[in-house]
Amino acid sequence: MYPIFFRLPSWLPFMGGEPITSFGVFMFLSFLVGGMLLRSEMERTGHDPDRAWDLVFMAVLGGVIGAKVYYVLLNYEALLANPLSAIFSRGGMVWYGGFAGALLLIVFEIKRRGLPLGQVADLCSPTLAIGYAVGRMGCFLVGDDYGRPTGSWVGIKFPNGTPPTRVDFFESYFGVQVDPALVERFGQVVPVHPTQLYEIAMASLIFLVLWKLRVHEHAPGWLFWVCLTLLSVERFLVEFVRVKDDRLFGPLTLAQGIAIALVIFGLWWVRRAWSPTGDSGGATA
Repeated sequence: MYPIFFRLPSWLPFMGGEPITSFGVFMFLSFLVGGMLLRSEMERTGHDPDRAWDLVFMAVLGGVIGAKVYYVLLNYEALLANPLSAIFSRGGMVWYGGFAGALLLIVFEIKRRGLPLGQVADLCSPTLAIGYAVGRMGCFLVGDDYGRPTGSWVGIKFPNGTPPTRVDFFESYFGVQVDPALVERFGQVVPVHPTQLYEIAMASLIFLVLWKLRVHEHAPGWLFWVCLTLLSVERFLVEFVRVKDDRLFGPLTLAQGIAIALVIFGLWWVRRAWSPTGDSGGATA
């Protein structure tokens, strides 16, 4: 994999020698692609297209802050042991925290600009899905957020991942015992499910569905709730093969518990907004 694309020249002030990571590049591309798509949709529906970049900025700010807050709350022991390292480390970009933080600031910006919340939420929905797909490619290249060890044909090794897919890391970092047959077959670096690629495929499919449905006759906000439901289903499914140490509900992870709640919540609003005349709360919730 390619965790670092290149390093900046050493003669540059302040940033000399700093790495340009694949994760950072694809995070940037995810917001760029989403912003360009949202801009075209804002223009198509008669809104000021430049407002799209205001929303993207809020998504970046809220996403980073929300992801980090969620991460340090989940890893409070690391926060107590070394607060500065936990808060300012490169890691800790957790999806649900980032989504919540971005959502809060985007809603704030929509309200501040006097834009119709439900309609703009619908316009943002396809961009959310495609942006997620692009961002996950960064996770794949840096070797992060991968799945459980597997001997199947889909397995990929991340010898320089974060962390590497080594047997000792699975046992010490994740608390996962690796099948001795896999160790005998592959050695100390074992292949894993490339869950990043699974998510890229599913998020891309969700994008195509949302793009097809983006012109609809239901109440404003309906497409956003469809988007939330589909992305939550995607996350619920992929968690079964992700390597995680937070399986809090029997075989289910914390992320799956949140996904179940969001699917129920999303379906309820999808049903409420299922009306072309819809004066339902789905437009403004």
